[in-house]
Amino acid sequence: MAQLEGIKVAILVAEGFEQVELTAPRKALDEAGAKTFIVSPAKGEVQGWKHFDKADKFKVDVPLDQANAADFDALQLPGGVANPDQLRTNPKAVQFVRAFFDAGKPVAVICHGPWTLIDAGVVKGRTVTSWPSLRTDLTNAGAKWVDQEVVVDNGLVTSRKPDDIPAFNSKMLEEFAAGRDRGQAGGAARQQSGRGAAQSHSTH
Repeated sequence: MAQLEGIKVAILVAEGFEQVELTAPRKALDEAGAKTFIVSPAKGEVQGWKHFDKADKFKVDVPLDQANAADFDALQLPGGVANPDQLRTNPKAVQFVRAFFDAGKPVAVICHGPWTLIDAGVVKGRTVTSWPSLRTDLTNAGAKWVDQEVVVDNGLVTSRKPDDIPAFNSKMLEEFAAGRDRGQAGGAARQQSGRGAAQSHSTH
């Protein structure tokens, strides 16, 4: 298993996220030594769902208004229908997500989570998967959509549904470990060739 000691991972969610798509990846990250932080526009606690029913509430570790992508090494986005639909209309959330891509940091997204990636403008030219209902949206945004349990494209890990979580977790751990190595080796070069405002997000 990839060892992620010292890596800080932001888990961005709004109300209505699919609970297992947060808890199972978070458990895998924690067991690999990462430090995970729930980031949310919700105040104090954020409500998880199990399919169409309310499930548990989770403590918000970092309010979205105070979150800075530069403080984290990687990003995980759970799905659930209501969750990404709220995030994609929140300018701060969209900016937060985009900053990880601008800085070349790894991102893992499952189920309906890629909806937010569309509004962040980061899927064009990427090969991704998702919950099937997002196929048209992702294709229209310039992505190549495939029906596979897990897809890795240059640090972006995507999966379709909760059944894919074991494969999703495995590739997420690999990419987050590789992202740390790339960040240590390529940080200075990225700052030299950074894309405008993205430079401010590529330092730690």
